[in-house]
Amino acid sequence: MARPLRFRYSPTNWSEQRVRRKILQPLRSNIGARSVSPRFDIGGGWDTHRFEMQNGDLALFARKDDDAYWMGNTETPSSLWKTDKFGWREVPYHVSRWAQRELLSTLHESDPWLADYPHISWFFLPVFMSKDGREATRAFFREHAAGFPDAGRRETTRFFEGFLETGVLDEHRHVMSGKLGTSDHVDRVRMSAAMGEFVAAKILTDAGYDVVPEIEVTTGHSLDFRARGNETNVLVEVTRPQPPKNRSAAGPVAAVRDTAETKVNGQLAAHGGGAILFVDCSSFRDDAWNAVRGEQPDVRHRPAVVYRARPNGHVEGYRKGSVPLELADAVEFLD
Repeated sequence: MARPLRFRYSPTNWSEQRVRRKILQPLRSNIGARSVSPRFDIGGGWDTHRFEMQNGDLALFARKDDDAYWMGNTETPSSLWKTDKFGWREVPYHVSRWAQRELLSTLHESDPWLADYPHISWFFLPVFMSKDGREATRAFFREHAAGFPDAGRRETTRFFEGFLETGVLDEHRHVMSGKLGTSDHVDRVRMSAAMGEFVAAKILTDAGYDVVPEIEVTTGHSLDFRARGNETNVLVEVTRPQPPKNRSAAGPVAAVRDTAETKVNGQLAAHGGGAILFVDCSSFRDDAWNAVRGEQPDVRHRPAVVYRARPNGHVEGYRKGSVPLELADAVEFLD
């Protein structure tokens, strides 16, 4: 499975003739590529190329002196196979900005409704335009309300747009957007779990904490977030139970307990304590959540926060144990 889009760097000189011979001709023979005029100027003395394939794939190439950068959601020409890959922040600004504008234009041409959500379009661009995942990731937002039940596409997209426009995760865009995956089919359970991490990051941010994702710990595991405040430095691990109708557990309370237990016996057990467990029930419909909020089941780990977010921004939940975070500005607690 292809990964989120990154740049390939070729530290050699590429003439117009070499581009046609080593890139365009092989792609034309294999998948019907054609060279078209780029839609945007790049500036900075770079020459640019845009290649469109019969199957809908797209590739971009920028060259200047002895530097060249390739990005595409298509097969890579053999002349670029052994080149190193770099992230969006690791390449020259002119190249990154140009590629972004070309890809966003293409994205909004294919899915015009996303143009109303510029921050989501930009943040998830590496997966929205990826080789394998471009259809599935867009469909997850468009047809599955990004994992929220009983909610519309625009309502849920506004929820994540409002959070992403704060910019708090911009530095971690590649890691966080990649969590949505680049599978060629919609896996609603897995994708909803990925978006649960964005919900958790929003809660922590709304509560006034700085968040850093993917914290490596001494056991070799990674925990989802570090939440930092003036006098706070706490690790947070997130789990998202499946809605009861999608699993074998006997009801929503059992779903919460069983899912949390899996996490507790896995990463948290290996870590040896000290982390907060966030149990995100945002995939639960009203009746399922009402059963959980009524019983407030233990989750075999303390401290823990069990909550359900709605796309209107309201978050409701309860705590188990002494939670070393002040979350009252972000969560309406039942306890």
